[in-house]
Amino acid sequence: MPLVSFGSNSPVVHPSCFIAENATLIGNVTLGRNVSIWFGAVLRADIDRIEIGANSNIQDNSVIHIDRDLPTIIGEEVTVGHNAIIHAAKIAPRVLVGMGSVILDGAEIGEGCIIAAGSVVRPGSLIPPRSLIAGIPAQIKRAVTDEEFEKIKESAKLYVELAKRYRRSL
Repeated sequence: MPLVSFGSNSPVVHPSCFIAENATLIGNVTLGRNVSIWFGAVLRADIDRIEIGANSNIQDNSVIHIDRDLPTIIGEEVTVGHNAIIHAAKIAPRVLVGMGSVILDGAEIGEGCIIAAGSVVRPGSLIPPRSLIAGIPAQIKRAVTDEEFEKIKESAKLYVELAKRYRRSL
């Protein structure tokens, strides 16, 4: 698991985290309790910071980056699906970012949102809590149901448990 210092910044990883051996964390990255970073993911914080909240997971081949004066902040219990790109955005707790989604500079995603697979969230977008958004560009389709909101939380719990199994077996 490459942890790469950049300038005076080095990744800060809580001891409970799982980081796949071919994931890469660069610079000013901070991971909260029980975060999992899966195979091929890259978190590059070279000109600002990346913070990942407790019990969140960044799945295979996802890329998280920042821009000058635009950090990426991801809240607790967030699931970032495979091949997603999050660039200089803020994601509130308990959000599901679908596979292959792109969230661009300055976007802010409210708590309990679902970003449908393959969606592109435009720069500066402000997505209200519990919105299901989809499309290119992403648009609000409807409110997230209580059942869907519970599934977001279940996804985070599933990945916390899966990461514990990986930590024991690798």
